Amino acid sequence: MAVTYTFDVFSSLDGFGAASGSWTGYWGKQGPELLDHRLALYGEEQRMVFGATTHRAFAQMLAESTEDSDVRDPWVTRMVNLPATVVSTTLEEPLDWPDATVAKGDAVDVVARLKEESAVPLRSHGSLSMNRALMAAGLVDRVQVTLFPVITGRSGVDPIFRGADDFDLELIEQRTLDGHTQELVYRPTLHS
Repeated sequence: MAVTYTFDVFSSLDGFGAASGSWTGYWGKQGPELLDHRLALYGEEQRMVFGATTHRAFAQMLAESTEDSDVRDPWVTRMVNLPATVVSTTLEEPLDWPDATVAKGDAVDVVARLKEESAVPLRSHGSLSMNRALMAAGLVDRVQVTLFPVITGRSGVDPIFRGADDFDLELIEQRTLDGHTQELVYRPTLHS
């Protein structure tokens, strides 16, 4: 029986996964409710799935961070300590990540196999191009968007769905965190 695969992503209102310039992590909009909720989400047993680019970015951010930076929030520390599969044709083991393995090959093939073989749900935070391909292949069961109350028109980087196929989204969960940040969980289906 296939397990659930969740594409988990942070977004500005205008669909960017990050911003340059004076913006800080979480666009400076994190609060205790968001951080507690993220810790609870990552407290569940699951396997992380990353593309090579996202894995490299996370590893670099962690290496350059201090213990009291938001890069080391408890939920991030928990995420780093979950078992992880990094889909890559370029990375080699061992990775600078506590419980990560490299899976060579096409992400669609790797994740299809993981969905059948894994005993725990799968989650990917970021890994935008990989997750767009997985959505197109019908392998993403849930798209979890944490929508921060910002527009980053001039400074936005990493457009989340640029180049993605068309999808219909069924809203299956929603919540407001800290009075201003929305978490929206959708079931995607390819639009025909």
